[in-house]
Amino acid sequence: MRRRDLLAGALAFAATPAAARPLMPLHETPREMLSMPFVDGDGRDLTLADFRGRVVLLNVWATWCAPCREEMPTLDRLQAKLGGDDFHVLPLSIDRAGLGPVLRFYDETGILHLGQYLAEDIRAMRALAVIGLPTTLLIDRQGLERGRLMGPAEWDSAGAIAQFQTIIAERNR
Repeated sequence: MRRRDLLAGALAFAATPAAARPLMPLHETPREMLSMPFVDGDGRDLTLADFRGRVVLLNVWATWCAPCREEMPTLDRLQAKLGGDDFHVLPLSIDRAGLGPVLRFYDETGILHLGQYLAEDIRAMRALAVIGLPTTLLIDRQGLERGRLMGPAEWDSAGAIAQFQTIIAERNR
């Protein structure tokens, strides 16, 4: 049932003219999330619970995904601008070849502010109900999914930054 609702929402969002779209559609009520294990660039085992207390923009991507590659510099600039104790961009790669392609991509494109994270592709996509790449989830300080966007975006735009700052400002829900 949840996948069907997500697909219907994504299709309705995609049918809306770009000029009329909000940057990231927010859910009417925050949603519980499943987490799966993933590793960071240092090989440490993590889950989303490790990021509780911060607002997280979780971007599921792969180096072989052209739209993912296009939006990564905007995520890097967003992390440079807002990243810290209250906000974190978490680019979760599902590359089957491991972190090597991710590190090469970061070097080739000058990504400086994003961490490297890797998850098993099928496991991550199932746990997060991802049906296409890139998919980006906005997660609040309590670990609840507040919004979701399937497809690329300009994550460092003024509208995006304002939307994230609003969620960051919500200290207690």
